[in-house]
Amino acid sequence: MNTIKPTLVILAAGIGSRYGGLKQLDSFTPEGDTILDFSIYDALQAGFGKFVFIIRKNIEADFKAIFDKKLIGKAEVAYVFQETENIPEKFKPNKREKPWGTGHALLMAKEVVHENFAIINADDFYGREAFEIMAKSLQETPQDSTQFNMIAYQLKNTISEHGFVSRGECVVNKEGLLTDVTERTHIEKIASELFRKDENGELIPIDENTIVSMNFWGFTHKCFDYAETLFENFLEKNHDAPKSEFFIPLIVNEMIKEKKASVQVLKSSSLWFGVTYKEDKAVVQSAIETLKNHKIYPINLW
Repeated sequence: MNTIKPTLVILAAGIGSRYGGLKQLDSFTPEGDTILDFSIYDALQAGFGKFVFIIRKNIEADFKAIFDKKLIGKAEVAYVFQETENIPEKFKPNKREKPWGTGHALLMAKEVVHENFAIINADDFYGREAFEIMAKSLQETPQDSTQFNMIAYQLKNTISEHGFVSRGECVVNKEGLLTDVTERTHIEKIASELFRKDENGELIPIDENTIVSMNFWGFTHKCFDYAETLFENFLEKNHDAPKSEFFIPLIVNEMIKEKKASVQVLKSSSLWFGVTYKEDKAVVQSAIETLKNHKIYPINLW
């Protein structure tokens, strides 16, 4: 058993273009709770001891105003910045405006994360059990291990009724190991069926029971060096492509294919919900209200 408490790394640098604002800081309860408040609360209960926020410099003050006072005396806190210019010198200057993606964000945490860690989206609600399962797994994993983890969800439980979403489509073998994960940047519900768009814009049916990643991964520090090499390779080919993105599933897939790592798929019965569009907000507010009414969470988290 690893006695060092795991760290939670939070992907919070998104610009919320489909939502129309900073959904990671939006309030979802009368008490002013963000979705991230619940993830942090659950993670603390599950035994995480450090929180690393990956943000943009221009929202640092907003994040610190909300979260610093809640975590002081409870856990270590660090902030790192995902900016488009944070790339190797040989690829500068670069006029790109769109962020480089979740894989690039992950690399921003390399210098401040030395423990086993999980990484999550700031705007997804994962549920207490998911954090408990992940924390237990990370504490049982040696720090030099290349066996990683992923919390799995069924696609049908992660769809917005208001437009398309991005999900990591997974293939899992009978031993419960991930054998393939592909970032699908456009999955939508049409009538009562689910479809994904391929690279040519064609709609392809996708099974509602497909296992998907919601970016809840468990890693050791070993992942960083491999991810760094992959990012340089990615930039060699894509540094002038304004819409190309370097996703965590791309890193994971390459590690699996090259036999550099294995990924155990962990199943949780926790409810997932999240916001992609402004219209999703009412659904999330109702779900959180129900959880508070059932005393799953106190009225005042902090």
